[in-house]
Amino acid sequence: MAELITIDDPDDPRLHDYTGLTDVELRRRREPAEGLFIAEGEKVVRRALQAGYAMRSMLLSAKWVEVMRDVIEESEAPVYVVTPRLAEQVTGYHVHRGALASMQRRPLPAAGDLLTTARRVVVMERVNDHTNIGAIFRSAAALGMDAVLLSPDCADPLYRRSVKVSMGAVFSVPYARLEDWPRDLETVRGAGFKVLALTPDERATPMDDAAPHRLERVALMLGAEGDGLTPRALRAADEWVRIPMAHGVDSLNVGAAAAVAFYAVTAGRPVA
Repeated sequence: MAELITIDDPDDPRLHDYTGLTDVELRRRREPAEGLFIAEGEKVVRRALQAGYAMRSMLLSAKWVEVMRDVIEESEAPVYVVTPRLAEQVTGYHVHRGALASMQRRPLPAAGDLLTTARRVVVMERVNDHTNIGAIFRSAAALGMDAVLLSPDCADPLYRRSVKVSMGAVFSVPYARLEDWPRDLETVRGAGFKVLALTPDERATPMDDAAPHRLERVALMLGAEGDGLTPRALRAADEWVRIPMAHGVDSLNVGAAAAVAFYAVTAGRPVA
């Protein structure tokens, strides 16, 4: 059973993992370097544990101790019990969900290893908004995408905001980094995948025509909010695809567009 430790000093070094959670640039550097990520909220903490991530410690307000009692009894990691005020002093924001856990990262798999068993994968280029990353992972998990591949400049899926928005779905879909971008798209193509670039460009094939039924061995490529895919990425694709728009709308948020496109390639329409 984990040890319950009451802490009343915000500068206690045992709370180091939780300091400055609102400082995005600091946490972007610290968390991968120190091999940790933060899970926020009861459901997300439980999903991280169910996915096999090891807990380093947990930070709880008193009223959450009983809610998390089963987790505490099964864990050997220390549990720090603090007041809501102290939690806010340490983290930099009001922890209204009452439960935080510092989890140990795991080494990422190689992209080639994921491609051996996947049928439909997501490829993201320069998606650096953590909310969008989380939303895309949640849709990928819900709609049956098998893996996610990230360009080197994509945001961290295990950053607290990404994990929270995804409701822990970042733990359900395996992901890897493509280090040599966009040259590593040849690895994807070499594994038998057709690379589809999602773009609002009118020259692109409407999604209904590109995916009239469920597709096998397809890689759906998404770009950053606003700018979309870079010219290099578009040139590297096998085909451009678009979601037809109505009422003068030119495009969707990348998270919403991803969900529509995922459904198209994983469900589609029955083969005639």
